[in-house]
Amino acid sequence: MSNYINYNYKNLKVFCEDAFKKFGFSQGDSEIITDVLLLSDLYGIESHGMQRLVRYHKGIQNGLIKVEAKPEVVFETPVSLVIEGNDGMGQLNSYYAMNLAIEKAKKSGVCFATVRNSNHFGIAGYYAKMACEKGMIGFAMTNSEAIMVPTFGKLAMLGSNPIAVSMPAEPYPFFFDASTTVVTRGKLEIYNKLEKPLPEGWALDSTGKGSTDAAAVLKNIVAKAGGGIMPLGGEFERTGSHKGYGYGMICEIFCSIVSMGLTSNHTHIGGKGGTCHGFAVIDPNIFGNAAEIKEHLSTFLKELRESPKSEGADRIYTHGEKEIFAYKDRMENGIEVNINTVAEMVDLCKYLDMDVKKYLGDVDLEIKNKSLY
Repeated sequence: MSNYINYNYKNLKVFCEDAFKKFGFSQGDSEIITDVLLLSDLYGIESHGMQRLVRYHKGIQNGLIKVEAKPEVVFETPVSLVIEGNDGMGQLNSYYAMNLAIEKAKKSGVCFATVRNSNHFGIAGYYAKMACEKGMIGFAMTNSEAIMVPTFGKLAMLGSNPIAVSMPAEPYPFFFDASTTVVTRGKLEIYNKLEKPLPEGWALDSTGKGSTDAAAVLKNIVAKAGGGIMPLGGEFERTGSHKGYGYGMICEIFCSIVSMGLTSNHTHIGGKGGTCHGFAVIDPNIFGNAAEIKEHLSTFLKELRESPKSEGADRIYTHGEKEIFAYKDRMENGIEVNINTVAEMVDLCKYLDMDVKKYLGDVDLEIKNKSLY
């Protein structure tokens, strides 16, 4: 039997919105959270899509995420914002921050915003894309629970600390979104669900040596017992691990340091999330004619795609192309959801008194037969 079940996007949208409303979020807030969550699956980023539902469920249950919380500006200038997240949902704090940053950038040409005391915000690219859709250059980043082991270390001290950038271009905008670790924690969770060994070069055990045991690495991360995920560049300085470590630090500076929030190694301790985010918006008009700048980028991206290909390669992609293609495919053909994630969705339905069959179809018996309860 397949490890995945195909669902129509609209059905998943209704399920998610209704679930978040059951948790106590308004219709509007539920739509924002759902939009961020499902864009990840539509883009083919399974690690941050539906499989994150259980994380939010647990976060709300244990008080890490406060449903009633509202973000508030605690410091600002014409080109900057510091926002107190009040332990609210990361998606809502981030949507609020990026919208304010866009409005300031329209007036001042640029705005930097930082958020403290928040929670997991989904894919960073969603917020960079918000600015891009307004004709601007968008940046988004976040720290997280410590999962990155610094070069020469054996204890996780930084988060996955992704950095996303998006800028208008034709026929596809430039869209880059990547963690500063080799992979995200979500990728380890997927391998754990599939009961597959991790590829070499992804993770470290409690002694700082390479490990392929997803369950053990995840357990050590939660227990802060040593080990974690390698920085971009892998385990060794000779392969560039110091670069990923440095990129992670840049993200940390713009998220937790300037906001006076919690650094990654102090988040998720004592029942508090404390995640911090950073955003920036730049109006291309501060450099000249925005339309000409857009055309200039479009030309270069076209030249990249049409440049000589290596032997056996069909094409060269520019950042954001694959996401556009994945989006179209999944909107037409549905989203594949891991059956273990479906099991978590079934549990969520039962917890929230939602009709399993109405939202998920005849999956209950199928999942029980896989002994996932």
